[in-house]
Amino acid sequence: MAETKNKYENMCYSVAHNILYNREDSEECVNDTWFFTWNSIPPKRPSILASFVSKITRNTAIGRYRKKNAQKRTDSHMEDIAGEVEKIGNIIASDIETYLRKKEIIDIFDAFLGTLSERDRDIFVRRYWYMDSIKKIADRHNCGESRIKSILARSRKKLYYLLTEAGYAE
Repeated sequence: MAETKNKYENMCYSVAHNILYNREDSEECVNDTWFFTWNSIPPKRPSILASFVSKITRNTAIGRYRKKNAQKRTDSHMEDIAGEVEKIGNIIASDIETYLRKKEIIDIFDAFLGTLSERDRDIFVRRYWYMDSIKKIADRHNCGESRIKSILARSRKKLYYLLTEAGYAE
């Protein structure tokens, strides 16, 4: 666990902080990650440890964010991101309980990500998995924020089309 912490602590902190924007809460999420990782690994051996611990951190941070902001109206980056994917989220939420539907959705996302260029895929994943800000992504790709917004809009439209074609539209 010490080696895992040394190797992935900065990545996990970044994931948590991009969601929470609070140092103390982010540090607590990272500490919780090591606890959940320790309890999860013996029965499940993750194929990619970085993805495994970042997913735990992300889920922990989202849970903490929801708990902290329950019954509050806040103007935050998370609401911006949530609004951007609300249409897609509503489609997925209705039937995600069954295994076959989950598998199909995973296959659609895999196919969708496979159609994107390496740059566009990085932009999409950075925004919707790591929850990076538009500015941070623009800086990472040396381009303007409007270009990033445009790429994200086209990517969401493409994903929505694929979900619609597969019968997940309302």
